Amino acid sequence: MAESISPSPSSLVPSATAGDPPPSAPSQPPSAPSQPPPALPPAPPSARDCFLSSLPRRPGVRVTTEFDSDSSIFFHKISFKFFDSLAKLKLSFQNNGKGEVYEPQLALTSKYLSLHYDLEDHNALVKSSFDVGPGLHLRAAHDVKSQQGEVAIVADLASPSYKLELSSAVQSVGLPKATFKFPLGEVSLEEKVEEEAKRMLSINGIVKGHLLNGVCTAQYRDEGLNLRYVYKDEEMAFIPSVSLPSNIFSFAFKRRFGPSDKLSYWYNFDSNYWSTAYKHTVGKDYKFKVGYDSEVRLGWASLWVGDEYGKAKSAPMKTKVQFMLQVPQDDIKSSALMFRVKKRWDI
Repeated sequence: MAESISPSPSSLVPSATAGDPPPSAPSQPPSAPSQPPPALPPAPPSARDCFLSSLPRRPGVRVTTEFDSDSSIFFHKISFKFFDSLAKLKLSFQNNGKGEVYEPQLALTSKYLSLHYDLEDHNALVKSSFDVGPGLHLRAAHDVKSQQGEVAIVADLASPSYKLELSSAVQSVGLPKATFKFPLGEVSLEEKVEEEAKRMLSINGIVKGHLLNGVCTAQYRDEGLNLRYVYKDEEMAFIPSVSLPSNIFSFAFKRRFGPSDKLSYWYNFDSNYWSTAYKHTVGKDYKFKVGYDSEVRLGWASLWVGDEYGKAKSAPMKTKVQFMLQVPQDDIKSSALMFRVKKRWDI
């Protein structure tokens, strides 16, 4: 029996013939995309940059100048904040057309303490206000030259809407003034010295409440009572008032003719005096007013550039201007044109 021979591995691969292409090389996996070289770390700051960054920033300086043509007086105010706005330093003074400076004052104010110093009188007024406990606040003021002042303590009762305040003048021998404040008003009880050194308790107070789609206010002070009612809607306001026991009655009427026009009228029945004013506004920065006052027999007209009750920083170019024309009824030739300018610079 013939012996079988197992085939060798090479015999399993067919031999290449003359017309066959050479066997292809095995495929390689795709290479990964090339990564950009890592960024170099930033250079360390120089010693000069470290020194400049360690210096405190210069606080911004605010300079305000106001001129009134009626008195021909300039009023100046220079102020800036420091210690990250924890305190404010302000210098104010006045000068006339001759360059004479008077009434210079220096003020240092912070959250809890303020100091006002008069450079001419060499006098200081010190005020302080801070919390001494939960719902307990202390307020004090002292005039160094006159050795007078006031100390007050305010306590919250039940909620912050109800407060009791006790205040007394420094070196006072009488009872402290007590004021009770509540959401609808306040009532105060104070000791006063009358004739012949008699001490009497005086009660003053004010109370407000809603009545017939309006607000009624009753104010009692110095044994006199004033009742005032205000009815106001989008187009009209009616405000009558009466004073007792003098029985003086007056009323005010205001009518709005649109978002830019408003007419006001006031009349006093006891003296027959009356006054009226018409106002026209253009945006929030321009206002024109004209009116008449029978008590002083004077007609007037006023033009405002900038909010009448706002600050100079919110006015155009941080400048407020007012022109005022006054025309006396009895002497028209003595009419006067006045103006007032207020300008602010931020340095």
